Amino acid sequence: MHIGAHVSAAGGLPKAVGRAVDIGAEAMQIFASSPRAWRFKPPEDMLVEKFKEASEEAGMGPTVFHGIYLCSLGSQDEVLVERSIESLTNHLQTAERCAALGVIFHPASHRGVGFEAVLDQFVEGVKKVLDAAPGDALLMLENSAGAGDHIGSKFSELGAIIERVGSERLHVCLDTQHAWAAGYELNNAEKLDETLAEFDKEIGLDRLSAIHANDSMRPLGSAVDRHDNIGEGEIGTAGFELMMSRPAFANVPMYLEVPGFKKGGPDKKNVNLMKQARNTVGASR
Repeated sequence: MHIGAHVSAAGGLPKAVGRAVDIGAEAMQIFASSPRAWRFKPPEDMLVEKFKEASEEAGMGPTVFHGIYLCSLGSQDEVLVERSIESLTNHLQTAERCAALGVIFHPASHRGVGFEAVLDQFVEGVKKVLDAAPGDALLMLENSAGAGDHIGSKFSELGAIIERVGSERLHVCLDTQHAWAAGYELNNAEKLDETLAEFDKEIGLDRLSAIHANDSMRPLGSAVDRHDNIGEGEIGTAGFELMMSRPAFANVPMYLEVPGFKKGGPDKKNVNLMKQARNTVGASR
């Protein structure tokens, strides 16, 4: 399993590689555009080639792009849905050009009408994105923390979307903090195995393609999305060691989205803590 981190791509995609190397990351997650704006400018071919060359020279593992925070395929606002489809399409096309693993995105909210009420609409939106961006790059649903009307805190909801879409390119990114907030106990061996069994039943472990490795500031089942540094939160270093010991995680890249010990985002100390956990359980890169 590669230990990766979210890094900035400010100044162009190739810059992200150097930032990942600086903190010892073996893989990286990046934004292709501002996560809080619809504006999107496809990277120039020259930058894409430099990015791929730099990644190869650095021995970088799988790169993933993160979709913008504004996307909401379950919205009742038709304009918002169309803009979400366009944004996800742009990002998935960029991921394909960059030979990235894929794009991770938040399912967002059903705005109070219920998951079943927006399921068909959500599925059609995902299908449109996949059709408009052919290739090998994956589209990955990220589980939510369970706050309010957000979709995807239950594995059954993610599984229902995947089953209805019917594409081999629709996978899942498991955020450990979100799962913890949603009530999945990850630092207890018996409960972790129950969690993995539920994931396999509802989604399929073969669809687990990325992990957001984040400790939690809030208690189990809080439904609050608050990431913490590795070992400083409720999950604890032992929780990550336990997860790494399970075969289900063996070949899945992990990406840190933590505040950082100096509040500057993922840093070398967090990366090293994850590497130490990997070494403790004898897992391989």
